[in-house]
Amino acid sequence: MSEERTVTVLVAVRAPDEEAAAVTVLGAQAQITVARRCAELHRLLAAAEAGAGTAAVVSGDLPGLDREAVGRLRGAGLRVVAIEDPATPAARLAGLGCDVVVAGGDTEDLVAAVRGDAPEAAEPTAPAPDLGGRSGTIIAVWGPAGSPGRTTTAIELAAALAGIGATAQRRSGLLRRPRPVPRPHADTVLLADADTYASSVTSRLGLLDDAPGLAAAARAAGQGVLDVVTLARHSPVVLPAVRVLTGITRASRWPELPATSLDMVFQRCRELASWTVVDCGPVLEADELLMYDTRAPQRNGATLSALQAADVVVVVGGADPVGLQRLVRGMEDLRDAAVPVPAARLVVVNRVRDAAVGRRAESQVRDALARYAGVDDVHLVPDDPAGLDTALLAGRVLAECAPGSPARAAFVGLAGRVRELVPAAV
Repeated sequence: MSEERTVTVLVAVRAPDEEAAAVTVLGAQAQITVARRCAELHRLLAAAEAGAGTAAVVSGDLPGLDREAVGRLRGAGLRVVAIEDPATPAARLAGLGCDVVVAGGDTEDLVAAVRGDAPEAAEPTAPAPDLGGRSGTIIAVWGPAGSPGRTTTAIELAAALAGIGATAQRRSGLLRRPRPVPRPHADTVLLADADTYASSVTSRLGLLDDAPGLAAAARAAGQGVLDVVTLARHSPVVLPAVRVLTGITRASRWPELPATSLDMVFQRCRELASWTVVDCGPVLEADELLMYDTRAPQRNGATLSALQAADVVVVVGGADPVGLQRLVRGMEDLRDAAVPVPAARLVVVNRVRDAAVGRRAESQVRDALARYAGVDDVHLVPDDPAGLDTALLAGRVLAECAPGSPARAAFVGLAGRVRELVPAAV
């Protein structure tokens, strides 16, 4: 028989009597060693990242304990056991990502949880809408820096997936005051702006920019209280069957969108809507790799989180020599991204026109991508400055103000391609 491995525990329990009880009980167990007692969260994180423990026992009311902190503990290889208290119920602690939640004063459960013998905590869920027999699909719209039309592609794709036609009614005063929300159904679409460099969905749709949107949802996820109802409250219906999670109003607010919180936001999006279209930022570098002795927020974490969660990635590039070159290199960067991106990919080339690439522009674009990127399947969107300018000026989608637009027809075709890539309902 192989010898049982000793569990090394870091204890960060706020109440002195509870801390003393936990240390006494755990210290008396075979194969369990209490390595350190941490009075504050930052000391616990430092000890964990220094490799001083294999399990952490934390009290639910520990100041600063959130999803990011729990993610750091688990990332350091620790099993996180949380002690429930009246101010911090088990559901919230499970929502933070803790492995096990035990009741205060239950020493037997505490020992079993530290040993790994207790069942893991299940994150709370709320009743979800009927999405036609399957969980919702995440679509990330991404393109390298300088790619034209990422946001337009995301908006028009969302509108096409929702089946918005030329008779769509003009909305007025949305986000200015609360309004009744229709019951979600199988065609509900959620449009999320996760661009931490140049968020523009709000401006593009003519909405007020003071709605908290995605940042508020991320805060709720970070505190372990994000459910479907909360997400719906932060994503009002802006177009028929289209909800919008607005982005950050200034690029400097990017720390409000941590990847650990957005991972949970995207899970909840699957429960709320059948289609979630995420407008992503252009940069893929994992910037924390540049920090040798500190742990800093990750500006590109929002994009990487969306790409990792996506079922389909729509890669957008421009139909001109510079745009095509950037697209080819961007696809290489996507293959080498810091997180796995297992999703199916659709390559979209925007603003296709003879003036930029010569005669037979469509053929030339296809040939260039086949030769230099190995991409044989390309979805082309023709240049339509008149229709798109009209939509931009009015803050509307093409279906509302330019239903005959050739670009709109291309986006409707793109929606059909996306539907083909989504696995059939089980």
